[in-house]
Amino acid sequence: MRVLLTGGAGYIGSHTALCLLNAGYDVIVLDNLSNSSPEALRRVEKLTGKSAPLIVGDCTDRNDLKRVFETGPIDAVIHFAGFKAVGESVEKPLDYYDNNLSATIHLCEVMKEYGCHIIVFSSSATVYGTNQTMPLREDFPTGCTNPYGWTKWISERILTDAAAADRDMSVVLLRYFNPIGAHESGCIGEDPSGIPLNLMPYVCQVASGKLQRLRVFGNDYPTPDGTGVRDYIHVCDLAEGHLAALRYAAENRGTQVVNLGTGVGYSVLDIVKAFEKANDLTIPYDICPRRPGDIATCYADVQKAKEVLHWQAKRTLEDMCKDAWNWQKNNPRGYEK
Repeated sequence: MRVLLTGGAGYIGSHTALCLLNAGYDVIVLDNLSNSSPEALRRVEKLTGKSAPLIVGDCTDRNDLKRVFETGPIDAVIHFAGFKAVGESVEKPLDYYDNNLSATIHLCEVMKEYGCHIIVFSSSATVYGTNQTMPLREDFPTGCTNPYGWTKWISERILTDAAAADRDMSVVLLRYFNPIGAHESGCIGEDPSGIPLNLMPYVCQVASGKLQRLRVFGNDYPTPDGTGVRDYIHVCDLAEGHLAALRYAAENRGTQVVNLGTGVGYSVLDIVKAFEKANDLTIPYDICPRRPGDIATCYADVQKAKEVLHWQAKRTLEDMCKDAWNWQKNNPRGYEK
């Protein structure tokens, strides 16, 4: 099976490319490199002994998409491409709606034109909005607190409706919780541009001395220590979840919605303490005001993933912390040579 990864040079995409190549799939990547590096795919090739050819282009451009599909038959797509920062989406909502929704619509149109009927979509737990009941189950009410989440929710709707109109289509909507960690080799990992927007790369850059102190956004949430609680999942477990979703989609039609998480919630300070313990380091931090769009608690019900995809996360919080630091200390400047 030949699989297109849109945004496949990014953090989750590169780990998924490695996972698919090791499982015997052919992989091709479309990425505009706005928040990623071709070096990630070069390292994936080094680790696997197999290449994932990169076409530099944008999913919002039909011509770029067609260039990929004209390289040969594509059997399935895993759609990672899109803007992804909650806080930035609040500041730049029109950019997020324009980019993320255009990418999904144009991708569906070109897939249909070239006879590709299988898509696994990178969605998000943000679509659950302000649900107070935990853990979050796939049949819970949805609704978002920020534009980023709404772009994921609307993309889910677009793909669900497209599948309803085309009986040959197979859609798996994967609602991620919070990916952290890196490949155990330390060769690929998360390489954000500028000051990190996500917790673990921020912690790692403080640990390395690149940043002086961690900023903890809010300590007045209704949680055990006042900081936000999230379901953190190792990125390699997440990649294996995509492989399981792809195998499911190849054998089934219609739409499935599946959470990918561990089912356990950890606070920001839990993560800081776990990182310090796992790596024998100290992480200084400051308490700052809450960020707009953030919620107090979010963790997954993972039963459906076990039953439908025959997948579950297996790596521990200690693994996540050790692998994240292994990546950071071996690549203090990220993919920059």
